[in-house]
Amino acid sequence: MSTGPVICFGQQPCGFFPRRFLYAKFVSARRLQAEIGGEIVFFFHDADHDPRETQTILRHRKTGEPAQLNFGFVNKVQRKWSPLYLKRIADGWQANTARQLGAYVPAEWVERFRAVRATNVADFCLEMYRAMGLLEGVRVVRSSDPAVRRAACAVDDCFVDVPYAGEVVRARRIGGELKLHEGGDCYLTVPPIAYGPEQVTPTRDTRLRWMQSVIRCTHYIAGAGEQAYLRPEDAPEITFRQRDPIDRSDEAYVPGDPMISPRPVQP
Repeated sequence: MSTGPVICFGQQPCGFFPRRFLYAKFVSARRLQAEIGGEIVFFFHDADHDPRETQTILRHRKTGEPAQLNFGFVNKVQRKWSPLYLKRIADGWQANTARQLGAYVPAEWVERFRAVRATNVADFCLEMYRAMGLLEGVRVVRSSDPAVRRAACAVDDCFVDVPYAGEVVRARRIGGELKLHEGGDCYLTVPPIAYGPEQVTPTRDTRLRWMQSVIRCTHYIAGAGEQAYLRPEDAPEITFRQRDPIDRSDEAYVPGDPMISPRPVQP
């Protein structure tokens, strides 16, 4: 275990070209590391299930018009409820998407995209981030890792990966029952099943405490959205820093894109 600073930030897989706010977190973490030393840990929350997380917004290289791309999923159950590390990519999606990408990204990145060999959404995103050099010198901790789950603290407010309709889905534990969200106030109850800690991941409100019980970071780079719900009192030992600002934060980052000059990380 590291005895120096541990600088952490977290994010779901957020596009096969990552959203610019994730790139800004990498920049922020590396700047802080240059100041105080230590290691950088990327908490890769690949157990999330929302397919909207992997929407990838790219701009046409000639017209500047945005296009919204996403993975193709093998069936509706997986698309709606399977965790991202188990959402299998539909046959033909990679080749079909690569044929479109030339209008949006340089040829080098079309070829890097073609070269990825991954059959699920989370692995595909991680391999693209690695190809972009974002993970160099960074330790990746995945929320899907059974060893991480077994080592984490217990949380009552949680999701549980359980079998359903021939797939594995991520069901919310509500009032002692496991439920799948169908939209609005509608939920589908999953038949009762025994489960262990290797199937459990936290909700948004319990994620910090769950993550920190494993990573034990000293500093955390918080994104704009996280600042609205993070509970610093759950981990008073952490020094929180805001990520650097970046323009068009929800759009995809591709190497060579212009970026607003980030402000120094504030204490």
